[in-house]
Amino acid sequence: MLNPLRLPPVAALLILVVMAIAPLVAAALSLTINNSAEAYVPPQSPAAVFERELRERFPGDEVLVAAFAGEQLYGDAFLERLEQVVAVMQQHPLVERVLAPETLDHISGSVDGFQVEPLLDSAIRTRLTPAERRARLQADRFAPGLLVSDDGELIALAVRPHELENSLQRLEVEGAFLDALGQVGINDALVALSGQTPLDAAQLRATLRDSLIFVPATLLIGLALIAWLFRRWLALIAALAVMHAAVGTALLTLVLLGQPFTLVTAILPPLMVSLSVALLLHLYNALALVERGSGRHAGVGAVEGAGAEAAVADVAATVARSRRVERAWEAIHRPALFTALTTAAGLISLSMSEIPPVHALGQAAAVGVLMLYLLVAWVLPAIFARWDRGGWARPGRGINVLDAPVAWLRRLGMRRPLWVLLVTVGLLAAGAPRIADVEVESDLFRFFKADHPITQSNQLLTEKLSGVTALEVVFEAPSRGAFKELEQLRQIQGFREWVAGRDEVDRVTTMVDVIEEMHWGFHAEDPTNRRLPERGDLIAQYLFIYDGNDLWELVDRDFQTTRVLLNLNINGARQINATIAAIEDYLQQQPLGELDFQTAGFGRLFGDQEQLLIEGQIRGLLLAAGLIFVLMLVIWRSLSAALLCMVPNLSPILVIFIVMGLFGIWLDLATAMIAGVAVGIAVDDTIHVYYGYRRRRRAGRSPVWALARTFQHAGRAVVATTLILSAQFLILGTSQFLPTMEFGLLTALGLVTALLFDLLVLPALVMVTAGAWFRRSTAPASSPTGGQTE
Repeated sequence: MLNPLRLPPVAALLILVVMAIAPLVAAALSLTINNSAEAYVPPQSPAAVFERELRERFPGDEVLVAAFAGEQLYGDAFLERLEQVVAVMQQHPLVERVLAPETLDHISGSVDGFQVEPLLDSAIRTRLTPAERRARLQADRFAPGLLVSDDGELIALAVRPHELENSLQRLEVEGAFLDALGQVGINDALVALSGQTPLDAAQLRATLRDSLIFVPATLLIGLALIAWLFRRWLALIAALAVMHAAVGTALLTLVLLGQPFTLVTAILPPLMVSLSVALLLHLYNALALVERGSGRHAGVGAVEGAGAEAAVADVAATVARSRRVERAWEAIHRPALFTALTTAAGLISLSMSEIPPVHALGQAAAVGVLMLYLLVAWVLPAIFARWDRGGWARPGRGINVLDAPVAWLRRLGMRRPLWVLLVTVGLLAAGAPRIADVEVESDLFRFFKADHPITQSNQLLTEKLSGVTALEVVFEAPSRGAFKELEQLRQIQGFREWVAGRDEVDRVTTMVDVIEEMHWGFHAEDPTNRRLPERGDLIAQYLFIYDGNDLWELVDRDFQTTRVLLNLNINGARQINATIAAIEDYLQQQPLGELDFQTAGFGRLFGDQEQLLIEGQIRGLLLAAGLIFVLMLVIWRSLSAALLCMVPNLSPILVIFIVMGLFGIWLDLATAMIAGVAVGIAVDDTIHVYYGYRRRRRAGRSPVWALARTFQHAGRAVVATTLILSAQFLILGTSQFLPTMEFGLLTALGLVTALLFDLLVLPALVMVTAGAWFRRSTAPASSPTGGQTE
């Protein structure tokens, strides 16, 4: 039989040190940070493939929108400084274009027909009074809702970056913009900063802030409770090393999977710290129980002496330590293996999600759990056998204080099993209808509280300018020149009129708008001619003499592909999908002929997450339940035992969804991970308890005795692990970032619920099912030779 004590202590120590340092350093040097919408879409999905193809022909829709207010908005002093900011940002290597009064095309009438000139550059500005400048912006076809509010009280600009690779680049663009404002002295006039770039930067700051606060906090909580429970320096040092190894292994796995650090995978470090504590606690509790059961051997502690007597004493102490560790290892290594496998199964269920960060989280966490098992079960024993010189059993202190509440709950479940089960079923049945109230929705702005700057900025821009959710409808024709034809342009015009009438659409921009402006300018700015020409040859003439830039962001130069740009005042994925569905239904009913259409842009990518969340949640829960059930069958080799153990592990998921429905908590990117994580962790305690019960039943003990003895041995560790894990996750609940807060609170709820089911419902189930049908699964291997003792 394999024995971890055969591993040389020095080799074990070297392995632990290397694993605590090397993976973490490698991950820190290689891990990228990217929280953009593209990071959450499968790269081979139709939407992602089309998005990449579209960006080869047209600029992206990611922007940084800044709005300014003040009494002198249209004065020379402010506009000159704004022009300086535009010039600085135009030179930034990550910026593709800045949409501002001086860079936007303005079409007007001229002696020769129409002309295209800047909307308001320095040359034009000098000819106009502040009031005339304001009027020019407000009268322009494209500036209202983009560069100026309807009431003229806000002036805005939009910084459009090149295709960015990660969130750090978005943070750089935002920082460069704010620096430019500070250098020219108009930062005080800034009243709103929103769009995908600032939103991603805000999420990055929140994620990093939470990581810097909560990873050390969860680590310190774990170490503090281990210190209180066991009061062993070696236990603390070993725990710290194991935590570092687990976190490093998980993050390095993330790197090897080619996935970035996102707000989803930011859960990995505190999660791995918590799982480390849970597994370590069972080993430490076993060491304490072995020592308490056998009494402290003379020589286990430090021995004073000299010469041969000291040498003999030292050998005796080493043998005693080795025997203590070996007995503890024999007690926990099988359930530790089982819990590692079932926890990994629960976590790997997250990989059923097609959302890449959720998928990667499950795989990375599962690898981290398996590494934890190897270190705790096969590396630490040799270290403790060689260098652990203190005592573990301290009656009345530390972990022993948990015996009383464990015994009370166990007795209640054993003495009143039917009442316990009836009350439990009644409560779950009463709450079950609330599950239907759980809404699948994601809103990135909702991740922040109402008083957060990004939330307030988004609200102001939506009220005064237009919504920042970008959606594109792309029309493609089979032949070149199709969108010079009047018939096709009228199709675009009809769609524009229909979609502009929807409440959630604040702004619509099409190539038809540009042609209408040319026609209006050509006819001396006659308002009745702000429409499409009646003749196709006139359209071709306009397009031939057009010398501006903005048209080519709406149609390609072959006039075979055109896009309609929409600004939506909604931010939720479900709402966006409803708009997309309405657009598709409308267009499918139109006589488009050979025209094809697709939706694209940030709105489409983000909206796809809703369906991915639903499908991933269903597949993940089924996989988690299936894998854990199969593992239970393998572990217990009994259908009845496997079914019984599934009850305390699936019920907490039911409770979590009931609470989500009761309090209106959405199923989104953060909460979609909770079920897999909770069931993966909760199953650990069930295995430790039921393993001890079955072992004693097979030794011939009665159900009552087997339960009582099992809870006396494993119950304290079960409670201690849940207390520590819950405390660590509750700390996450203090976050100002909603995904972190909801994940922490709901996971803690699931763990506490699982504990109550293990301590109260599991004993009741065992007592009720300990009849002839169930007894077959735990039949003793041989008749007991003694009384009801161990």
